[in-house]
Amino acid sequence: MSHTYHHSENSVKIWGGKPEDYLKIHDWLDATKETFADFRHRALRHHTQGIFEAERVFGHVIENSDEKKVPVRYICEQHIKEDCGGFIPTVADWLRNIKRESWMSRGYLIEPSNPSESPTR
Repeated sequence: MSHTYHHSENSVKIWGGKPEDYLKIHDWLDATKETFADFRHRALRHHTQGIFEAERVFGHVIENSDEKKVPVRYICEQHIKEDCGGFIPTVADWLRNIKRESWMSRGYLIEPSNPSESPTR
């Protein structure tokens, strides 16, 4: 699926209402395209933790223009399944294949400018 409006149209087919009822949620899931203009943007919100984060942002349910209450979780699950081949990944699914770089696990101690100050950790 390429555009949030198309995800919204599919939400209408499932739960009724108008595309605008769902657009903010689908836009939120895909806002990470600002970071990566390819599939990698999905690693930031297209997973189980992203679904729970969406509930914190939008609440547990929305009421569409047909006055039907629709769980935000279901809307997110629909979006993620459409983008991820019917699968809802976890954060671990996205991160397990990340290529390790040396800077990722290298500590660094910032020396205080005043020796009597302790370093910030």
